[in-house]
Amino acid sequence: MQVKPRKLRDNWPLPITPGEAMYKRILVAVDGSGTANRGLKEALRLAKAHQARICLLHVVEEFFITQAGEAAMYAEQMFKTLRAEGRRILSRAQALARRQGLRARPVLVESVTQPVANIIIREARKWNADLIVLGTHGRRGIRRVVMGSDAEQVVRATPVPVLLVRAPGRR
Repeated sequence: MQVKPRKLRDNWPLPITPGEAMYKRILVAVDGSGTANRGLKEALRLAKAHQARICLLHVVEEFFITQAGEAAMYAEQMFKTLRAEGRRILSRAQALARRQGLRARPVLVESVTQPVANIIIREARKWNADLIVLGTHGRRGIRRVVMGSDAEQVVRATPVPVLLVRAPGRR
């Protein structure tokens, strides 16, 4: 008898009985990008399946602005714009969670000196997350070396399990 291989997706999420939730506190980083939105949707699906609490994290990264020389003159206005956009991103993510019947805790963190990965790890620890969900572009080669990867840094440095959700069309 030949057995057909089944895609995991066909039976995902795995059935869970009440009290057996694998994840109780899921932290998801959101930045408004399509990739982060895919991560958000997956985090919401998992939160619903596991009856988990969810934390939406947006990091306003001010480091690049303060290092931009002449642009530093306009830094305060740019900070205000970035904060406002961060609040809009969190508001949209919260609305999506509500439509799924979930309550989400929004967190906006500003950073001038720390890499985003460090903030994600710190917030996951502070909130006692048992899963971090991140959208990732899945860059390879020189693009990854040049641009870096917050997702890779999080995976390498956190004791918390990490679920990486790839950008569409990446293999």
